Amino acid sequence: MRVLVVEDDTRIASFLVKGLKQEGYAVDHAPDGDTGLALVESTAYDAAVVDVMLPGLDGLSLVKRLRAAKAVMPVLFLSARSSVEDRVRGLQAGGDDYLTKPFAFAELSARLQALIRRATRAPEATRLGVGDVELDLVTRAVTVAGRAVELQPREFSLLEYLLRHPRRPVTKTMILEHVWDYSFDPQTNVVDVLMHRLRAKIDPEKTRIGTVRGVGYVFHGTP
Repeated sequence: MRVLVVEDDTRIASFLVKGLKQEGYAVDHAPDGDTGLALVESTAYDAAVVDVMLPGLDGLSLVKRLRAAKAVMPVLFLSARSSVEDRVRGLQAGGDDYLTKPFAFAELSARLQALIRRATRAPEATRLGVGDVELDLVTRAVTVAGRAVELQPREFSLLEYLLRHPRRPVTKTMILEHVWDYSFDPQTNVVDVLMHRLRAKIDPEKTRIGTVRGVGYVFHGTP
């Protein structure tokens, strides 16, 4: 999946590009609306994240021009403006969703995934599995090598996140945002404590979940 980020704030743009790449997307960045328009004209995107307030061609005008040119990719607007009128203007301009700043990356990622699913009509899987570990999102049942395992809510959320990103390193910051949905002190050890509890229940042999020194963790599945 290829995503276009149109954002003039370098700090926010860097945060978005890095996070989306870690989620597995191919990401292009445009610092203004005119550059964003040129990129869409030359590249096929699965979705776009567009800031409303942009230098030159603003976000609303950009999306209006894209829709007039029959571009159908879903668009998620970002804006510091949170009034109902602002959200309505964004949707009327051709946006598919509207997220106000500041935001948690976990929410942006979930909204973007939902937009892409609807655009591609891809149904949400109700079961996740890697190797001999299986998780049912509806019944919240977990099995390891056919054995039922009882998990607490945050342990379940952590395992779900790992299963959605198998064999790819995930950072402690990414886990914090997904499981707690807001930023903790980066020096906190809550991720380590939660990972220790999860490993004790599903990976006592320490073969399924690996530690990537200086980065975070990676779910290998059955060795």
